[in-house]
Amino acid sequence: MLGAPALGLSTNRISRAVALVLFIATAQNSAAQISQPPQERADRFLEVVNATYQALSRVQQEAQWFAATDVTPAHDAASEVASKALAAFTGNPALIREAKALLEKRTQLKPIIVRELDRVLLNAAEGPMTNPELVAARIAAETQQSSTLNSFTFRLNGQPITANEIDNQLSTNKNLVERRAVWEASKQSGPALKPGLVKLQGLRNGVARELGHADYFALQVASYGMTTDEMVKLQDNFMRELRPLYLQLHTWVKRELAKKYGQPVPDRIPAHWLNNRWSQNWRGIVEAANLDDRFRDKTPEWIVKSAEQFYTGMGFAKLPDSFWTKSDLYPVKTGDPRKKNTHASCWHVDLDTDIRSLMSVENDTEWFKTSHHELGHGYYFMSYTRPEVPPLLRLGANPAFHEGMGELISMASGQVPYLQTVGILPADYRADETAFLLDDALASSVPFIFWSSGTMTHWEADVYAKNLSPEQWNARWWDYVKKFQGVEPPSERGEEFCDAATKTHINDNPAYYYSYAIATVLKFQIHEHIARKILKQPPQRCNYANSRETGDFLRGIMKLGGTEDWRKVLRDATGEELSTRAMVEYYRPLMKWLEEQNKGRKIGWE
Repeated sequence: MLGAPALGLSTNRISRAVALVLFIATAQNSAAQISQPPQERADRFLEVVNATYQALSRVQQEAQWFAATDVTPAHDAASEVASKALAAFTGNPALIREAKALLEKRTQLKPIIVRELDRVLLNAAEGPMTNPELVAARIAAETQQSSTLNSFTFRLNGQPITANEIDNQLSTNKNLVERRAVWEASKQSGPALKPGLVKLQGLRNGVARELGHADYFALQVASYGMTTDEMVKLQDNFMRELRPLYLQLHTWVKRELAKKYGQPVPDRIPAHWLNNRWSQNWRGIVEAANLDDRFRDKTPEWIVKSAEQFYTGMGFAKLPDSFWTKSDLYPVKTGDPRKKNTHASCWHVDLDTDIRSLMSVENDTEWFKTSHHELGHGYYFMSYTRPEVPPLLRLGANPAFHEGMGELISMASGQVPYLQTVGILPADYRADETAFLLDDALASSVPFIFWSSGTMTHWEADVYAKNLSPEQWNARWWDYVKKFQGVEPPSERGEEFCDAATKTHINDNPAYYYSYAIATVLKFQIHEHIARKILKQPPQRCNYANSRETGDFLRGIMKLGGTEDWRKVLRDATGEELSTRAMVEYYRPLMKWLEEQNKGRKIGWE
């Protein structure tokens, strides 16, 4: 399944791409080109840009795939070369000048052309060759950071321990001393990653400023048509609207955990009491909803295949055959020295039919849901890969739409009627509805908002938009964990640590976690529409299985790619603007139950 990339083929592609770059660089200055009508001129320009972007993107993605699935110096070097080749094209000054010149005549251009040109400039801002030395330094630093992240070996009591093993220990071990040791082991990568992240703080901000963005955070939120202040305010609004529910959950959970571990009830929850390394999801607390034992007779292969069946049952096509031969879906076998990234992901390698997933699937509930999520990305890729969507716009309506579709299906895959359909639960299974609703809130939704909208968004905004000194990074991180999440470390965490850097996307996809928060809110809006308007079922217990109408509805959103403004896509699909209304409504029965359980208790941690 794995091997070295075809370097000769990559070199030929790069050579052709460089020739096209030179063609564009000279063509823009010709009098004939300038005298063309704007629409015709834009069509010719974008024809070349789309073709070259797709070709070079494929080279880069394939090189990065090998670097992520088999961490070696050779694969790191190939990834760096491919990234530089892509930047040499997307950041070419001639492309930037022409895109800007055409956008000055935007009223004479088709809306989709304007969106493509905007994307040209956003792509250019990631690697503007107006400053090639800066771009080269950024790419080299990014490559090294990914290599450090992907190859890091965690150790517990001096022995290697994998990320999956860390998660499994935190899910099952009830000894607080041992849990703390495992939790602290999970933070070992931070000091190794901090030097690279310090370097990248300046380099990322530097490339963003080349094309007029205030900083790297501002560049990323530009994909939403928003400013940094607008994005942070949106995240704060999410937390404000969901805070009553979160405080009730926090109050209930810390008492349950105190009973479990035989400890006094704390104000804030000690981080090592929770099963998740970052306290972003509070899984495994509601025993009545724990279904891990139901998966023990299933294989990891069955789990991924069942996720594909979810989509084909709704009328989607099967995944390409190459998905099964090129993906890296399961943990590295014991004794195999290969190192790979342990963060689940799905890749659109060629912006066409080469779709792959990188996972480490095991037979449990979490990987069942994760597999459904990752294949959601794959089916999004397949839906918008069509002639009407140019390669530049083969992406989500905004980044949160991609995550939102994955999270939507992950949520649907955990509902009792669906689990009965696929045989995880028997047809006569009587679910404790409150327990399942409570588990859903804790495991995938409400604490996650306060982590992603609160801790992650504010910390990265501080690092990039406010140039927070690295000497304050860990203190600021834990200030936000305490403030927004009501969680605290088991002991003081000094600046010799960098606990934020232990989270994958802080390193390789920065200033992005607000997208996960938006995706969480978005999924409830789309889910409510499907449940009430299409399936005519309660949102808390509905079943998408074999509903072709649901598949048609989802394809109607996904096939658009980035061709329309995301606000319009959401309004057209659900009839409303982005809002936590559906999420609050979904958990309203749970809120009533929690208020009854928490009567007479101190609510929250302040």
